[in-house]
Amino acid sequence: MTAMGSSWWLKEQWLLLVAAVLRLLLIAYGDWQDVHMDVRYTDIDYHVFSDAAALLATGRSPFDRETYRYSPLLALLLVPNTLIHPSWGKLLFSAADLLAGHLIYKILGLQGVHGKTRELCTALWLFNPFTFTIGTRGNCEAIVCCMILRIIYCLYKGTGGTVEAAVWYGVVVHFRIYPIIYVMALLIALESSSSKVTSKSLKSSHIEDARFLRKTRFSCCGFLAELFDLNRCRILFGAVSGGVFFLLTGVSYYLYGDQFLHEALFYHLTRTDPRHNFSIYFYHIYLHHSHSFSLVERLVSFVPQFFVQSVLTTYFAKDVSFCFFIQTVAFVAFNKVITAQYFVWFFCLIPLIIPWTTLTLRQALMCFLLWSAAQLHWLLWAYALEFRGSSVFFQLWLASLTFFVANVVVLSILIWHHRYVSITSKGALCMHEEVKDTKSH
Repeated sequence: MTAMGSSWWLKEQWLLLVAAVLRLLLIAYGDWQDVHMDVRYTDIDYHVFSDAAALLATGRSPFDRETYRYSPLLALLLVPNTLIHPSWGKLLFSAADLLAGHLIYKILGLQGVHGKTRELCTALWLFNPFTFTIGTRGNCEAIVCCMILRIIYCLYKGTGGTVEAAVWYGVVVHFRIYPIIYVMALLIALESSSSKVTSKSLKSSHIEDARFLRKTRFSCCGFLAELFDLNRCRILFGAVSGGVFFLLTGVSYYLYGDQFLHEALFYHLTRTDPRHNFSIYFYHIYLHHSHSFSLVERLVSFVPQFFVQSVLTTYFAKDVSFCFFIQTVAFVAFNKVITAQYFVWFFCLIPLIIPWTTLTLRQALMCFLLWSAAQLHWLLWAYALEFRGSSVFFQLWLASLTFFVANVVVLSILIWHHRYVSITSKGALCMHEEVKDTKSH
């Protein structure tokens, strides 16, 4: 059998087709389980989205639905849940899931990654059990992933994609606030077209590692100067993305007033959730929730986040895919509230960094097992608390600390083994043996 014939099933068209069938089957199964079993397949958030959409369809505010704390755009997208079929939103989210896979495939091509490496990385997203169940259960994070990936795709296209990237960035920050963390990386990446093409392996040797980081540290002295070194691309990006964000936010405020501001924006900035979650802050919030938190206390957790984000952006901004990934992992790890759906935010970026790591398969598996074991350890204590009624809040907090350490350790390993690729290099490393598949398709 020829090389082409032996890997026909890895072609993008087949991957997308099989992934689509899988998602349709899961949506159908989920509807059956919701009717016939005590444990529901559908995510509770999906019912919140659907109720808000139903209110919007009747001319009322989606924020009249308690706990709806999202952009009105989400409720608007799900109005067909009421008019057509209750599973419309699941189909929409699953379609976004598939589109994310297609965008991953396209971005890898622009990076110079071809052949089986490109297809296997795409399959890693499409057939990740965590991601395809999130969409079919009715979670909207796949839409956010699509917009983030489209921004990266536009950046790799060059200056011709600046306006489109800016439009999507304005939309995604309005839709889900957290991508605001990418703003400095985006501005740094949008350097002039005359910028020198650079690419660097962070792990070719310890000596080269030290030299690169030392050189980068010196350049950090001029980081702010570079950030505010305005050029046409940066001015255009800022004007368009800011205009789109304020337009959508302004229209939402005009329609729904202070209710929109408090539920969709301010709530996420000052949120103090006493319920158990993966965050290292949850136990402190739980113990002190009976006392009202001041505004300073609500915002203080953003200080370490801001510091970590600034450092990561300073070092890796021009390697945009990797920078987005490590920023997202760090943001989630340091956040006041962490739920499993947040992991999707960086799962969609993992296929973009795999071709540029020097980790062996064994080392990668060890990292995955460490992260998974820490998460499973937390889930066991959460099960004892939630379903057994055991008073294990302190043990659960220790499990949260363990999970935090696991995130930091794995992230440090990934940074150490990453081969730095500037956004301006546009696939300059595609001739590396690790990436270039010499077998023609």
